[in-house]
Amino acid sequence: MKETIEKEITRGGEFVVKETQSENIFTPEDFSDEQKMMRDTVKEFADREIWSKKEEFEKKNFQLTLDVMKKAGELGFLGVGVPEEYGGLGMSFTSTMLVCDYISGSSGSTSTAFGAHTGIGTMPILLYGNEEQKNKYVPKLASGEHFGAYCLTEPGAGSDANSGKTKAVLSKDKSHYLISGQKIWISNAGFADILTVFAKIEDDKNLTAFIVPNDPDNGISMGNEEEKLGLNSSSTRQVFFNETKVPTENMLSERGNGFKIAMNALNIGRIKLAAAALDAERRIINSSINYAKERVQFNTKISEFGAIREKIATMATDIYVGESATYRAAKDIEDRIKILEDSGKNHQEAELKGVEEYVIECSMLKVAISEDLQNIADQGIQIFGGMGYSKETPMESAWRDARIARIYEGTNEINRLVAIGMLIKKGMKGHVDLISKAESVADELTGIPSFEIPDLSRVFNEEKIILKNLKKIFLMLSGAGMKKFGLNIEKEQEVLMSISDIMIKIYLSESAILRTEKNCNRYGEENQKGQIAMTQLYLYQSVELISNKAKELIISLSNSEEQKFLLMGLKRFTKYFNYPKPLELKRKIAKMVIDNNSYCF
Repeated sequence: MKETIEKEITRGGEFVVKETQSENIFTPEDFSDEQKMMRDTVKEFADREIWSKKEEFEKKNFQLTLDVMKKAGELGFLGVGVPEEYGGLGMSFTSTMLVCDYISGSSGSTSTAFGAHTGIGTMPILLYGNEEQKNKYVPKLASGEHFGAYCLTEPGAGSDANSGKTKAVLSKDKSHYLISGQKIWISNAGFADILTVFAKIEDDKNLTAFIVPNDPDNGISMGNEEEKLGLNSSSTRQVFFNETKVPTENMLSERGNGFKIAMNALNIGRIKLAAAALDAERRIINSSINYAKERVQFNTKISEFGAIREKIATMATDIYVGESATYRAAKDIEDRIKILEDSGKNHQEAELKGVEEYVIECSMLKVAISEDLQNIADQGIQIFGGMGYSKETPMESAWRDARIARIYEGTNEINRLVAIGMLIKKGMKGHVDLISKAESVADELTGIPSFEIPDLSRVFNEEKIILKNLKKIFLMLSGAGMKKFGLNIEKEQEVLMSISDIMIKIYLSESAILRTEKNCNRYGEENQKGQIAMTQLYLYQSVELISNKAKELIISLSNSEEQKFLLMGLKRFTKYFNYPKPLELKRKIAKMVIDNNSYCF
């Protein structure tokens, strides 16, 4: 089995230079019976304990959030990703994503509390703690007896987290550290029992992490609950440390390893955030469809109007594509963890390295799906019209809660730069064959193009050609950027973000194509008409976006003959033999979801 996985799995970022076969990816249709049962159990819990009380969550009812978290702990949801020896369920990475997906959509407050606890509140100790630390803290975190919080951000250290000023001073007898400093925007602070605190020791370049029990008698105090745009029942406070005494054995990992811990925790958080947004998107579209079928204007249900149907089609398409990419990446991480465990690494080493392998995908998904969520919430408000702006409907809170997703776990701007930056590093190290592939594209551009019309008789034959060409555009632009700026390209943030946007669209488009193709092969094309339509629509829209981004870069980065040369390449690589009919596709998608009264894919 190990050899099979090694042969089939695509390494992180490798999708830009490698063709992936549909049979080698995981899709939501591949969930096991156990996973489906878990999904349904979590969804029923979310409907009963969260969705039905949505209005109450808008009243800053922090106790209600805590009560929900305790109930989630009793059912084992807080420990799905924790190994059994530390009190968890020991489920796979994909299963943890599934739980995160369906428990998070009902309320931004509970979504944040759940994510902050199970992710950055628990994972640093689980992945970096020694056996004594893990046995002492993780079982209580997994059961919900204790809750965790992650104290990283400071007033002067947000995106630049490693510039934090919080200090840890070793006592004269070297038995403990005294921590002093201020942390802000700390989720779960109001009810957290265990704090993971990042501080500098002396003049260290990098942070060090500490496990700190939340004891007000030990120099720990809290600010008031923050007044926020959304997440009204999510506890968010400043945390102050005044010579807080922390035993030396509570240092997490090694001195100076805190920044690495923080970044790796964020990587896991990023892909989990993508999952957390998915069911929020489903609930928004379902509410929008139900309202549109009830609301009558001009003696017609507004669900019959093309302007409304177009919105619903776009919402459904973004959800489908987001699902496809998220669970594809989740299973790739899971398979990588399995390979590493089979090679002799323990679970914590394997999970760290497995997620680290897919840093690029984690960042891309965080960007894409957080922005899709905001757009879907915005369209939901528009469908509801004036009622969408009212607190009587769930739309306005969904929009407010969605806004933070583009900021936390690293802003989307930073994540765009992380994704492309990591790919360039992998290319420079030879881990992803960027250089020779970019050279091949340059050679192709100087050659005579083929005028042969390929076989387009099977579904997605043309789409796969388009996808290959989009990858060539990415390589062409990456090569042009490196040629112009060399290693200084890391300073050209506008260029890198545009190239990153192109890479993101390629990954999501490919994920949708592979998912739909796999399901066409096993269920038949007739049963996948809506899925085919969404895949074709998303690719068409991606081609348009990539074309515009690429044109802007080419005009900005090149002159005279080189510019003409690159623009010619762009035109060649964005050519359709048979254009899809976007309007027809949107109508087909909208009809299916409206007739089904919900997102039905």
